Amino acid sequence: MTPALPRTDRGRLLLVLALATVVTVFTATVPLLRDWFDLRVYYGSINAWVHHGGRIYDYLVPGTTYGFTYPPFAAVAMLPMALLDLRTAIAAALLLNLAALAVILRLLTGPEWRRHGWYGWALIACLLALFEPLRDTFSFGQVNLLLLALVLTDAALLATGRGRRAGIGIGLAAAIKLTPALFIGLLLVARRWRAAALATAVALGATALAAWVDADASRFYWTGALWDTSRVGRLGYVSNQSVQGILARLGEPDRAVWAAVVLLVLGVWVLRVRRAVAAGDWTAAFALTGLAACLVSPITWVHHLVWLLPSFAVLIRTGHPRIAGALYAVLCTSVVWLWFDDASGVDGFLGSNTYAWITLGLLLWLPVGHLPSDRRTGSRSTSTTTAAPSPTAPTISAASVQAEPVSSGTAAAAAAGSVVAPGRAGAREVSSEPTGSTLAADRNPQSSSERASS
Repeated sequence: MTPALPRTDRGRLLLVLALATVVTVFTATVPLLRDWFDLRVYYGSINAWVHHGGRIYDYLVPGTTYGFTYPPFAAVAMLPMALLDLRTAIAAALLLNLAALAVILRLLTGPEWRRHGWYGWALIACLLALFEPLRDTFSFGQVNLLLLALVLTDAALLATGRGRRAGIGIGLAAAIKLTPALFIGLLLVARRWRAAALATAVALGATALAAWVDADASRFYWTGALWDTSRVGRLGYVSNQSVQGILARLGEPDRAVWAAVVLLVLGVWVLRVRRAVAAGDWTAAFALTGLAACLVSPITWVHHLVWLLPSFAVLIRTGHPRIAGALYAVLCTSVVWLWFDDASGVDGFLGSNTYAWITLGLLLWLPVGHLPSDRRTGSRSTSTTTAAPSPTAPTISAASVQAEPVSSGTAAAAAAGSVVAPGRAGAREVSSEPTGSTLAADRNPQSSSERASS
């Protein structure tokens, strides 16, 4: 039996305050301390480049061996930080991440966002604050949410029949980090040629702009730094929840083995994406692409797993809220850090890769094509002449959002990405990087503040 939630404003306020207290205590005691490490990498690199005549990739955070690891265009995009002091840059990063999260939630909920009300959104905020990839993204000062917002903006354009402009967000995201480039692959698999061409042109144009701004940095990155994963962090570090991380913790250094597994993962991704596209299920197509990108990237730190959020939307929409809630709960626990010191043995193999198993399981099993019959499109059509959805007919609906203000199921679903991502079936078009994260400075991960940029 589902426990009853308060129905008076006073009761709801008390519940929200109680949850906020629990979240605050949990966040202050359980998660790793990040100390804005990645933001300090960005800020230090930009500051040295602009104000001291240094080179982007030469800067290292004092006392560490970690510096800037992104493509040169990312540094160009971060140039406004040169006008700020570090504290202001931290405040700006926090606000940008909050804004990006708001955009993501707005895109995922569509016209249903008003139905949650203050109480529903307060519960969602508390539950999202527990999600480890989000916690890490905020506490590192990372850019993952900004990239996800860019990609989902393109998804919304494609889902609502405005695909002529789609591709810009994906192209910019791919120029800042390499992992989102797989979404260009999604556009190609889906035969959305115009969007794929625009995304590619934007990515190449941004890369060319960075080369014009600093040719030496571009030459260094594309010919050397890109292939040097030691600049990012240890492949076997427990935060690396990619296929490469699994193999590294098994002691398997052969890159041929990694390449073979990556090809297998990409093959599964293509088959599943084709099925989703054929059914007009763009929500699942984008979700599957985010999952595959996390698996095939050489390094996928825990905070990169914000790309799993659309998958929870698919689970809820297709009638699996309990599975979504259970997986979401696991991703709130920081459980992989139990094997921080020793990932050997069967328990280490299973436990230290928990998040990677969740990602792989979702790639293999995530339901696709389960749409109402009146929302299905032609299975293989690539025509661009079909009329856009009527403004009066919503193309995005919230899954498991009830007419009543909030129920426990609704709150849990919302926290797990319970609303349907853009890219519904009514559309005609749809919308890695060596990244780095934290490498602990000591053997106590709870107090470590030394991190690698990702």
